[in-house]
Amino acid sequence: MSAITVSVPTEELAGDVSALLDPELGIEVVRWDGQEPAPRDRFDIVVPPYMRQGRMLARLHEIDCGLVQGQAIGYEGVEERLPAGSTYANASSVHETATAELTIGLLLVAQRELDRIVRNQDRGVWDNGGMPAGLADRRIVMLGYGGVAKAIARRLEAFEVDLAPVASRARDEDGLHVHALSELDELLPGAEILINVLPGGAETHHLIDDAVLSQLPDGALVVNVGRGPTVDTDALVEHVRRGRIRVASDVFDPEPLPEGHPLWSLDGVFITPHVGGRSAAMRPRIARLIAEQAERLARGEEHVNVVIRT
Repeated sequence: MSAITVSVPTEELAGDVSALLDPELGIEVVRWDGQEPAPRDRFDIVVPPYMRQGRMLARLHEIDCGLVQGQAIGYEGVEERLPAGSTYANASSVHETATAELTIGLLLVAQRELDRIVRNQDRGVWDNGGMPAGLADRRIVMLGYGGVAKAIARRLEAFEVDLAPVASRARDEDGLHVHALSELDELLPGAEILINVLPGGAETHHLIDDAVLSQLPDGALVVNVGRGPTVDTDALVEHVRRGRIRVASDVFDPEPLPEGHPLWSLDGVFITPHVGGRSAAMRPRIARLIAEQAERLARGEEHVNVVIRT
């Protein structure tokens, strides 16, 4: 059996993956981040850098490559860059928990007015007035019901919310009724919170537009942990400017959000800079996934998480 070779973008990840591998399988892990020419003519598995995989994908035509193992869940725009005959797997199982954690954080910040409280702390102001909306008994419509959305739904159970997931087709799953996207117009007028967990791409581009936002009640909260372009930013800004809609978002269009953009300064907006998957849990989880893929290949088994075959 010939040795399996895997490239990863950092020495730290190389060490993490190597420590997990069965030494009897003869798997070699090499550092390559795509900044320089490939150190080998062939890699069985190539792992591009996290969130910066474009240069690596452009170099793949220079080598013979088996599987490309991404470090993110999303993969829009990847297929056009892959050489013919390539296989691409995403990082399902790595980021769902961390993104769900952040989503709960965004909800709590907005619904318990924690951003206002933190700003008061900076000024040394004690103000416990008002009655924040909170999460209990709130009606939440969630767009998407994939891995991240399911992780969010499990955590929301503890907050005693009224959750209505929405996906491409209606079904009953995990003890919830998942509504079809065609029902969205009926659901939005009663939605106090709209969570977007949809992937990017042509089918979801500007799905949350002025027409969708206009159906939400005054004071509704929009939380986006999916992809920035799923929301029409100009329409969102206009609704926030009018005081109709509040926003707590981790993703934007454009991204990074430019200096001076209205969302930085408008009331009712809380911004995190696309950090949904960034927690200490990522490093061991991505290492486990890469090691699993390498060992599967060495044993003649199918890869997991394959989303593109060119």
